[in-house]
Amino acid sequence: MRIGRPQVLVGWLMALMLLVSGPAWARPPSAAIVMDADTGAVLYAEAADRRIYPASLTKMMTLYMVFEALENGRLKLRERIRISRRAAGMPPSRLGLRAGQSLTVEQAILALVTKSANDVAVAVAERLAGTEWRFAKRMTAKARALGMRRTTFRNASGLPNSRQRTTVRDMALLARALVRDFPRYYRYFSRRSFVFKGRRFGNHNRLLGRYAGLDGVKTGYIRASGFNLAASAVRNGRRVIAVVAGGRTARARDRRVADLLDLGFRRLESRLVANAPRPRPRPGGIALASLPEAAPLPTDVAYPIPRMRSRRPILRDPVATPVAARGGTRRMVERFYGVQVGAYLRAEQARKIAYRARKLAPDILLDANIAVSKRRGRNRTFYRARIVGLTLTEAREACRVLESRRQDCLVVTLERPVRVAIR
Repeated sequence: MRIGRPQVLVGWLMALMLLVSGPAWARPPSAAIVMDADTGAVLYAEAADRRIYPASLTKMMTLYMVFEALENGRLKLRERIRISRRAAGMPPSRLGLRAGQSLTVEQAILALVTKSANDVAVAVAERLAGTEWRFAKRMTAKARALGMRRTTFRNASGLPNSRQRTTVRDMALLARALVRDFPRYYRYFSRRSFVFKGRRFGNHNRLLGRYAGLDGVKTGYIRASGFNLAASAVRNGRRVIAVVAGGRTARARDRRVADLLDLGFRRLESRLVANAPRPRPRPGGIALASLPEAAPLPTDVAYPIPRMRSRRPILRDPVATPVAARGGTRRMVERFYGVQVGAYLRAEQARKIAYRARKLAPDILLDANIAVSKRRGRNRTFYRARIVGLTLTEAREACRVLESRRQDCLVVTLERPVRVAIR
């Protein structure tokens, strides 16, 4: 039976209703992860195993299957893929091809990367597996092989399906696999636009060209998922992957991903510094005992900040400076950093403000320590609310974020004395 234009229009409208389906009051759950692409180590995680709707992040797996077919010779870049009637009837986002038309495999790749074309996704699935349903089963099997244990695919495009679920951890594993397994084809993800039949289609990933070193990978949106983005960037030869799901707007999602990539690179750099070999002391020189990250604070020296319940070491990147010499020892001062967010008459009030400030900049301050220190003034005693255990860069960035959210902030330098023997 031939499908008329009114029926096609009704089909599009129904699909669009599904695309934005869900109660008006329901807010998509948020989740995020940052991963070291080289080792797979998780640098930050927030609800990383929460089941979410992948939306068009699904096309990352569709493209993985295309790249695999290219590698084993089942596809050629110049081979043409025909658009079926079912593919042509897919709702936007779409390339707009009619049934019987065709495009090359390379054009299909670029259409999926930039335009996130649902009609092309279905055409690719039908070319590789005969039907989209069989292709989705292969996608799920491949997900299991890549370690994506909580992912199930039901279509090739990411259009709404209540049983199509994943997690940000699984999407980070998929992004890592794309980089690792197909370096020849991964470059397509950095294309900022694609021209097809005289029309230019821009990449939905707006961070391309705006975030230094970012070269992929994919955006996604349906109402049930919110705004999703899997991103990968390289800095100083190291690659970091960040995946965010449940963004309220595309702009907020992009800011979140950029902040998480910054956080990932900072933490990666601090790990590299922490694991660097110790330099050998020169004869007659001063040997500073290197403090590992998990080293507890010594209890036999005066220290200006009271003890805290610490989840990580307070000394992350101390800088040692000689202060005075006496006999066979030299007194050194180690400097590290924090932020002060106010001074208050009650300790409990200071502690409450510090906790609130930490929640305002969780990407930077989530693992930092709360410190409330007592200070005597001329007429009264007050308590300083501080968040400590930061690098200088982190402290400055934290103040920038806090001040943008109307929270007073001051970068503070903290010191403690350390005695080191002269050899």
